Amino acid sequence: MAQYEAVIGLEVHAQLKTKSKLFCSCSTRFGNEPNENVCPVCSGMPGVLPVMNEKVLEYAAKLGLALDCEINRKSVFARKNYFYPDLPKGYQTSQFDLPICEHGKVEIETSKGRKTIGVTRIHMEEDAGKSIHSASENVSFVDLNRACVPLVEIVSEPDMRSAEEAVAYLKSLHSILRYLDICDGNMEQGSFRCDANVSIRPLGQEAFGTRTELKNMNSFRHVQKAIEYEIERQIDLVEDGDAVTQETRLYNADKGTTHPMRGKEEAHDYRYFPCPDLVPLVLDEAWIERWQAELPELPEARRERFLREYALGEDAAVQLTAERETADFFEAAARAGQSKARKIANWVMVDVAHLLNDSGLTLADCSGTPESLAALVDLVEGGTVSAKSAKDILSEVLRHGADPKKLVQEKGLVQESDTGALEGIIDAVIAENPDEAERVRGGDKKVVGFLMGQIMRKTQGKANPGVVSKMLAKKLS
Repeated sequence: MAQYEAVIGLEVHAQLKTKSKLFCSCSTRFGNEPNENVCPVCSGMPGVLPVMNEKVLEYAAKLGLALDCEINRKSVFARKNYFYPDLPKGYQTSQFDLPICEHGKVEIETSKGRKTIGVTRIHMEEDAGKSIHSASENVSFVDLNRACVPLVEIVSEPDMRSAEEAVAYLKSLHSILRYLDICDGNMEQGSFRCDANVSIRPLGQEAFGTRTELKNMNSFRHVQKAIEYEIERQIDLVEDGDAVTQETRLYNADKGTTHPMRGKEEAHDYRYFPCPDLVPLVLDEAWIERWQAELPELPEARRERFLREYALGEDAAVQLTAERETADFFEAAARAGQSKARKIANWVMVDVAHLLNDSGLTLADCSGTPESLAALVDLVEGGTVSAKSAKDILSEVLRHGADPKKLVQEKGLVQESDTGALEGIIDAVIAENPDEAERVRGGDKKVVGFLMGQIMRKTQGKANPGVVSKMLAKKLS
């Protein structure tokens, strides 16, 4: 059987976090009543003129700078002509020949190592509306709240060779957009979505095969499953002597399959031409210099710094820097606490992450501060409270902003570390369990756990395990 490789390119649409739309002052707020965020401009009424939202220009340029793109000092809006019920003007205002950004890159980590994925272009465009179909009423509705909402489209080079690489690229891009705070990255609401162009070719062949475009993928998992299915589907077609058809296909998440939607359009099908209602955008060098200076420390640079400054492992550094909110929280806690940064990192990655996942909250939803987490970890590391007790009160500390020191005192969770107070209890347990004590003296270390349990029971779990373990070992040596 011939060996094939996949060739994958992604087109990512990211909705920008502006309060108003691209060419009018209507709100971009998600979840409003249908057709509430609509005016004559975004509904395509005759005679209206668009007015450019300057914030969109700034956000698009900042993304280009973050991806090491060339920022075109002159860019032009174009009309992309096609008919669809939720496109009120009969065209989409986008960019074609002269986009704002070109020739960038995104670095990804894969199971085979580091790889650079080229970014062909970034351009600004307006979103279309939304069609709503009611099978029960046998009618369709159009909601124009999303019409004219500002997007950037990030078009990659066809540099990816597996679904794993495609997802790694998406996650890296998603993280960068969130660090820049220009897109909320919500895939379920459609503010971060992608189309995948997938083809196969025999190993060693330079020419590309016929590609299909995949749509309707609203999670990283769906992207991976859809691409994997499509690669296998195309291989099966070729092996059976059939040809791959160039088309747009939809992913069915319930079945894990793709199916045809329509024939794939080419650029000439859209009859692009410069938009006569918008003048070319000419960027001032001072703007670009200011936007460059305003860029935050990006995920890759922060990951490298965390490795150096906090002596974290590679996996920990990657996990902690994936989201800016998490990285900020960890770093503030690490700087506030007396414990080693690795200890605090473990709490953030495991216990805090589990609490947030179980409650459906984010760090922004919590009243607790990084300093309060650091104080709780310090109490554990200092032997004041056991790790188990600390985890039991973590929710109150994090979600409600409770003072960990006061909470430990109020709940009577302070560990007993006084050797004088513990000695009598340990002696009593040894006396009550002479056979087990003798087995420990004979080298049977498995019984130590039983004796420790008896001591903890007598102290109602308040004895410091570390102190007890040392005292018990000394008495039975």
